[in-house]
Parts: sequence; structure tokens; C-alpha cells
Amino acid sequence: MNTDQPLALLGGLTPAQFMKRHWQKKPLLVRNAIPGFVPCLNRSDLVALAGQEGVESRLIVDSANGWRMKQGPLTKRSLPSFSQKKWTFLVQGVDAQHDGVHALLQQFRFVPDARLDDVMISYASDGGGVGPHFDSYDVFLLQAHGQRRWRIGRQKDLSLQPGVPLKILQNFEAEEEFVLNPGDMLYLPPKYAHDGIALGECMTWSIGFRAPKEGELARELLLGLADEAFDGVGEALYRDPKQPAVASPAAIPVELGDFARQVVAKALKNPHLLENLLGEYLTEAKSNVWFEGSDSEPDLSAGVQLDRRTKMMYDERHVFINGESFRVGGKDARLLRQLADKRSLSADYCALLSGDAAEALLDWMSAAWLKPLEDFPSPRT
Repeated sequence: MNTDQPLALLGGLTPAQFMKRHWQKKPLLVRNAIPGFVPCLNRSDLVALAGQEGVESRLIVDSANGWRMKQGPLTKRSLPSFSQKKWTFLVQGVDAQHDGVHALLQQFRFVPDARLDDVMISYASDGGGVGPHFDSYDVFLLQAHGQRRWRIGRQKDLSLQPGVPLKILQNFEAEEEFVLNPGDMLYLPPKYAHDGIALGECMTWSIGFRAPKEGELARELLLGLADEAFDGVGEALYRDPKQPAVASPAAIPVELGDFARQVVAKALKNPHLLENLLGEYLTEAKSNVWFEGSDSEPDLSAGVQLDRRTKMMYDERHVFINGESFRVGGKDARLLRQLADKRSLSADYCALLSGDAAEALLDWMSAAWLKPLEDFPSPRT
């Protein structure tokens, strides 16, 4: 992607300008971000998705008795009538379920893939919403159908309403208000409070970004480190031939503590281990995403493209795909990085791969991580 090319998606800003001026700093309202936008799935399609096992969905109702929330799967019969006001249902990870939604997500790859999360779609009846709240991550709110009124503000008081199944701000104070029409989009940085209310039936697409917490990331890396240590550190036993007799047997010997520190240092001796574990963590598929391997003979003659559910990234020494890592260099590294960046690789480029790299692509095709190259669908179709 040319990061210096002005985009209608960003209101005429270049990606470089947007990232410098707005990313994690301040909101941006873009009128007609996608001119003539027509969503590639309708209400019936979204209802069908909400009813599927393995698809995360929620129903939220604002009633006279207070807020109610129900986790999916949501059958069509379990949803209120669309003539009933003040309710909404949300479907998470729609880009992993629909090629057209996945195609739209590609327009936001001026942000690193390591930060991209998914597209959540909400469909609301008149007056529907999820209450004033804030997100801990960046989000683009694209209006797909109907109108929604957004009120936003820099909220200092983050206290929440007690006894509510949602994280709704107790003392929300709006500073600005906008009505979004189809094709309009609002960017909000983390912890920027917002409240969206449907004006008639409406559908909104939320392009969200992941931001791992310190504790979460440390846990995942340490778990990976533990697996590596079991296989790679060795089985040498602690030895203490100079251990004297002790009068305080419950005291842990200082030498044993030193041995423990040496073991951890040995496990971290590979200077690139943490980068490797990070790449595997960032590309690991979500728990509700799975692939069914193909029985057909894999073939690179038409070129390849990544399946919409596949995550592929790279660092200086490795490529990572769906939680696995591969050491690469030279021409193979350049070509596989192109596959990760472009999410496709032509037949001519596939023919330039080494035997080992080509074999890896064939294995990935058999696992359904790749498929034969074809044109990506338009987000408007």
C-alpha cells in the first residue's frame, strides 16, 4: 500500500497523515468514506450468521425493566420483532465468515496486521444501541445501512452503571454529535466514550483492532517459553557436593536459587526466541476458527491466495502462518513476505520458490490455509 496516497476512506488524508495526526490521538469523522457503499450482506444474512454455532453473537435489549443481554447462537425465533424498538444484535468476526466483508477489511491494512482484529456488525431496530461506553482499542465505525446518531466525548469519569450486564458509563457527557449515513465513517481512539442510537433500522460495521495487555502477552510468551525449555534446555540435575549440614532445614539454599536463574537464562539463550514466540501468538487462529483440510491434490499452477481466515506475518528471519513459524531467507523470504503482504502470489512467483518452500505451500493448501488464486470479491458485491 502506498502510505502517501490520499484516500477517500480517510477523508482525503494519506495513511501516513492519518497515523500521525489521529491514530490513538483524536477522532476523525469522514463523510462519504466509501462513496455509494452498499453492504454485501443484508439483515437476513446477518440473522443467519447469528444463529450459527461457532459464530460469536449477542442480543442487547433496552427495555422498561433495564438492559438485557443474551449470548448467541441466536435463532431467528429468539430475536424480537424488528418493529419493536430499542434492541440490537451484534455478530463478531464477520470477516472470517464472508469474503466480501474480508475484502473490505483489506482497505485498513495501513495499520499493521498484528493490530488488526476483526469486523463486528451490529443491526439495530429504531432506538437500538448498546449504551454509552468506551472501548480499550481503536475502532472505525462504518455506517452500512440506515442512520445512526453518535454522541462522543473525552470521558474522564469512567465509572460504570452497577448491576448492568453491559459496561455502560454511569455519567456520560457528550461533547460532539453526528448523524452518520451509509458510507460515512467515524474513527475513535481507545477510551473515547461514545453512544450510538439507531434512527430507524440501521446496520453498522465496526472495524476493530487488537491491543494485547501486558499480563496476557507475558502469559502467552512464557507458556511458549516453557514448551521450548522442556525440549531445549536439557536434563542436567542440580548438584550440591559442597552443601553443608543445616540447622534450618526449611530455608531454601542460595545456590538453588542461582541454579534456577541459570536455567531461565539458558532457556532465553536464543536471542530470537521471543520474536519467534510472538509471531506464533499473533497469527494463531481464534478458538472458534477451524480449517477443514482438502482431499483434492494441491496445485500451485494457478497461483495461491490466503484463505480469508488465515493470518500470515513475518519478521527478519521467519514467516508465521496460523500459529506456526518457518525459518526463511533469500529469495524464498522475499516471495513469502509478498504472499503475506499481498495475501496472494502469482503462478510465476510460485515457480521461483525453492523445493522446500513450494512443498510448504502445498502443505498449507492441503490444510486449507491457502487456495488457488482468484480475484478478491468487492466489498460492495
